[in-house]
Amino acid sequence: MSAQVMELETLPKIEIEKITESKLPTIDFDNLPFGKTFSDHMMICEYYDGKWQSAKIQPYQNISVSPACNVFHYGQAVFEGMKAYYKQDDSGIVLFRPEKNWERLNKSAVRMSMPEVPKELFMEGIKKLVELDKDFIPKKAGSSLYIRPFIIGTEPFIGVRTSDRYLFMIIIGPTGPYYGEPISVLVYDTFVRSTKGGYGNAKAAGNYAGTLYPRELATQMGYKDVLWLDGEHKKYANEVGTMNIFFVMDGKLVTPETDGTILEGITRDSVITIAKSLGYTVEERPISIDEIVEAHESGKLTEMFGTGTAAVVNVVNRFGYKGKDYLLDDKAFTIAPEIKKELEGIQKCTLEDKFGWVVNVL
Repeated sequence: MSAQVMELETLPKIEIEKITESKLPTIDFDNLPFGKTFSDHMMICEYYDGKWQSAKIQPYQNISVSPACNVFHYGQAVFEGMKAYYKQDDSGIVLFRPEKNWERLNKSAVRMSMPEVPKELFMEGIKKLVELDKDFIPKKAGSSLYIRPFIIGTEPFIGVRTSDRYLFMIIIGPTGPYYGEPISVLVYDTFVRSTKGGYGNAKAAGNYAGTLYPRELATQMGYKDVLWLDGEHKKYANEVGTMNIFFVMDGKLVTPETDGTILEGITRDSVITIAKSLGYTVEERPISIDEIVEAHESGKLTEMFGTGTAAVVNVVNRFGYKGKDYLLDDKAFTIAPEIKKELEGIQKCTLEDKFGWVVNVL
């Protein structure tokens, strides 16, 4: 039976074991590097015998698995990235479009031949965990509580086939901005992150592992990240770093279409929706590097930015291609800051949520 249609009474119940001593007093909330600090608790749920078993929220700790686990050898691993926020007036805690994360996690799981997670388990697990560790939510501007749900194959068997055992886990932790400043990117026409027929639209661990070496080379050349081109023609913009990419050309917002090679970003979708509501024209279509260079040289390319859960909206002020650098004056950007202000206003509940995106935890 598919996870989406599983009856509520058959879902695993979530037990809670609380920590004896909190690590909260040891955390410097004024200095929160991204992804290095975690809260007191985590959720874990096992899958075997064809179904998800009992779930448990327990103290954050290491896990013990066999060195023969599927995930170590054949890479069955998918994950999501989400955030929880305090409302600006401190009246409660909210999540931003969590159903879209659940949908995408399961879409990724299906592509990687893994079991889907029931909606109630996903939603209740996150809400209970955030409620339990709510004091870890930072209030400093640009900071948030990062939420990482993930599934890994854990069957101890060295053989190329689908695992019959899995772990679904959720870990959370306070974090600062992912970038926090404009970035420079190198345009690669050699390395690619995905190609048609692959799994570039799945949030699978292997998609990210393959980008690390090219990114390392780019940083050695003085760039912060990589602007990926498509795998077939090595000509069309794909993603920037781990973000979806947007260009402002002739006053229009232009972004690559999601053709199976690009992650269907929730922030991407939100940015498109907000931009249209603000009266901007949005084009989802192939964008060649030649068009980008020509638009820059003619003055039609006025803004360039990436979007994602971690980065939200992050501007690009320089891109390098074939030995030449192309500069953008990020201080003159108007559309990216306007959209970011709208998006963060909805997330923090300082602006009206006209789209029904915000979900209350408390």
